[in-house]
Amino acid sequence: MTRDIRLYLQDIVDSIEKIQRYTESLTFAQFELSEMVIDAVIRNFEVIGEAAGHVPDEFHTRYPEIPWYKMKAMRNIMAHEYFRVDLEIIWRTSRESLPPLVEKINSVINDQ
Repeated sequence: MTRDIRLYLQDIVDSIEKIQRYTESLTFAQFELSEMVIDAVIRNFEVIGEAAGHVPDEFHTRYPEIPWYKMKAMRNIMAHEYFRVDLEIIWRTSRESLPPLVEKINSVINDQ
């Protein structure tokens, strides 16, 4: 049975919201010292990338403002090259890229 695309999009939103919730009260210095938060954030970035990988190519064309490829690429680095993970990049991405991304994904969900 094929999973509805809206469920993958909602997975992305849910994971973004978890990352935001886990990190909202932390500074970068606190974040990089919290093994549990780092693990949780990395896991949710992996979910974002995995869900993005299930989004059909037609959505890539219809919504080019969403970084589908970057989401998948980040997941692959975290899953397969764990020791190359740069906490500063994860932190910056969570602070700068995720807030506008969640709005864009919610807009796509509302279009469905």
